[in-house]
Amino acid sequence: MSENIKKIRTQLGLTEDDLAKKADIKYTTFTKVESYVVNRPSVQTTARIAKAFRLCHN
Repeated sequence: MSENIKKIRTQLGLTEDDLAKKADIKYTTFTKVESYVVNRPSVQTTARIAKAFRLCHN
């Protein structure tokens, strides 16, 4: 999952900070998810990241 998050984020031209803000999660939480420190993010965190990607894609 982490690889996919990073791949999509970079394809959208977003920084880690940009996406964390759009997902309304802490920057440190996002970087931990993207860098495999957190292997199983919460459902809420995953949903917020997915929603942020949808908002950025439109």
